Amino acid sequence: MLESAIDQTTLQQYLADDPPTVVPLAIKPHFEALSKQEKKYAHYISRAAFSGTRINLRQVSPESEPIYDFILALHKSCNGDCKKLQSQAGVSDEDLKHFLSYAAQFIGNTGNYKSFGDSKFIPRLPASQIEALAKASPQAEQLWHRIKDDLYESTSIGKMHLGYPDKGHVSTYYPDSPDITHDEIEHVSDFLKNKGLMPENTRLRKTSSGDYELLIASAVTEPAHRDLKESQWTLEGPLKGKKLTLVYGDYSVEMGKVARNLTEAKKHALNNEEDKMQGEYIRAFHDGSMFAHLESQRHWIKDKGPTVESNIGFIETYRDPHGIRGEWEGFAAMVNKERTKAFGKLVESAPSQIPKLPWPKDFEKDKFLAPDFTSLEVLTFAGSGIPAGINIPNFDIVRQDEGFKNVSLGNVLSAKPPKEPTPFIKSEDQEVWDKYNNESFEVQVGLHELLGHGCGKLLQETSPGVFNFDHKNPPTNPITGKPVSTYYKPSETWGTVFGGMGPSYEECRAESVAMSLCPDYGILEIFGFHGHEAADVLYICYLSMARAGLAALQFWDPNSRRHGQPHMQARFAILNVFLEAGEDFCKLDYTKDDLSDLTIRLDRNKIESHGRPAVNKFLQKLHIYKSTADFEGGKALYEKYTDVNEWFAKKVRPIVVKSAKPRKVFVQANTFLEGDDVVLKEYEATPEGMIQSFVDRDYI
Repeated sequence: MLESAIDQTTLQQYLADDPPTVVPLAIKPHFEALSKQEKKYAHYISRAAFSGTRINLRQVSPESEPIYDFILALHKSCNGDCKKLQSQAGVSDEDLKHFLSYAAQFIGNTGNYKSFGDSKFIPRLPASQIEALAKASPQAEQLWHRIKDDLYESTSIGKMHLGYPDKGHVSTYYPDSPDITHDEIEHVSDFLKNKGLMPENTRLRKTSSGDYELLIASAVTEPAHRDLKESQWTLEGPLKGKKLTLVYGDYSVEMGKVARNLTEAKKHALNNEEDKMQGEYIRAFHDGSMFAHLESQRHWIKDKGPTVESNIGFIETYRDPHGIRGEWEGFAAMVNKERTKAFGKLVESAPSQIPKLPWPKDFEKDKFLAPDFTSLEVLTFAGSGIPAGINIPNFDIVRQDEGFKNVSLGNVLSAKPPKEPTPFIKSEDQEVWDKYNNESFEVQVGLHELLGHGCGKLLQETSPGVFNFDHKNPPTNPITGKPVSTYYKPSETWGTVFGGMGPSYEECRAESVAMSLCPDYGILEIFGFHGHEAADVLYICYLSMARAGLAALQFWDPNSRRHGQPHMQARFAILNVFLEAGEDFCKLDYTKDDLSDLTIRLDRNKIESHGRPAVNKFLQKLHIYKSTADFEGGKALYEKYTDVNEWFAKKVRPIVVKSAKPRKVFVQANTFLEGDDVVLKEYEATPEGMIQSFVDRDYI
């Protein structure tokens, strides 16, 4: 347990961004181009997605939902006139600004822990000043008494981070269970895995009697259709004699709203696949059926090239410390046809690109399942944060045999704050960085999502005695030179074998695929880059990965010695691969003892001769360990490259934290029905605009 109190110096790193980088998610031209039916379809999906906002809040921390209500209550009390609120409370301009900055970051992360890093952030103004603001509203004042002790929590460093409760961290995936241990979670998870229950829409509670309740998200407490007929068991093994009971109705109010909005969306579905998909979604959220959600994804991947793209559910498992329970997420977006053309060409070329990756064909799918790869303009993205690209579904059974989709979120990529010098980028590189950073990131996202997450075969015993590879004459493992001896058993999946390490490991594999393939000028031509311009884009691809690896130290906690963000952990591993590539391919330059002038020097002329071979050597191991279910080999490799040594921890990390720029938070539009029409309302890119957008959708 991490029980030491936080000193004031350490506490500084947990202060809210001031100001946060608030940017608009521009969508109006793309939304206005839709037909009336398409607008209604998008409108109801948007409502369904945002109906899960309170689910997100409850998945972060016990205090997140009342803090959310507190922020909205204050805003409503003054009708959005913050100067009026300031006058009533008698607080200074500076304190009001600090409060609005905290509120914008809170709403942008849907909770009081960073969605990218999983560390808590706290207001910069004194508690007494927030209390003064609270007195302007009876509802806010009542809520203040509920949140005041948790808002500034500083009793232990552990509680400033999400993670396993028995490690002293916070996790509401295990609610009201402060003494539940990692081993208990693992034993219950293994038991349910063998029963065939999918865990994404669940939480696990340990009762006062020492028994366990698996909480399943559903609108009803007694669903007509269950994924398992049984609902209670007596456990064996280390938990022998303890009861495990399935309890339906977690998030019942929100699940009911989601199902009702999707019922309306289904009436405006644009084709048969969308109609069937929405039907399965409704069953998934009404009855709590992950089997129905699995079926929804089968229809989703068949819905090729839709005008309105969407997905919704308990999707990514990054924030569950055990790596199996999903966070609520939903989006509605419009296809950008021009940007999609380049991605279409990349999809067409995929069968010729994948053989360039550093493993034999035995470790690759027998046939590449060409996905739908589109560039989207996002209307709504509900969740704790908005990614730049997505590759789903995450169900192995669908990805391996039926396919997947890739999307790049265009208006997320293009939403940029004003230009300013970039930390750790040399002054002579700044111009080319500014010119091609967006373009290189789009190349990286495309390769990461399509070929990174989309490639590879898991060697499996798909059912007892049935294999998807030649079990009698297994392929040679290129790492050992010997026949493959490990593979996935019938009850095992990638997620269950690699567990909590899996999400970050897979992001590292996908990022490494992007680094392996982006030096291919044929691929760069697909994206429209030729000659010297292509060379500049390639250089920035590698330089931005190195910079991201350095910036990753911001998300590493020196007290628990754990990485708080899966993607950044992955990028730190790749930075280490670059640094050991030899011949001064990549170096961290500095002249001052405090490293305040630290910059990255990367030799663009050695990407092909040193950078790419080093990545390929690392990538081959990542891939083969995953493909063969070799957790021990994968764990040893990944821990080696993600280990933060004393120099990085004591010397480099402080300057990284000091130089960190606030992450973007997005102000999203709302849609409303006026008669038979759907109208769009956009908001100013300010903290007040962000709060108002959530006040306006709090009717949901």
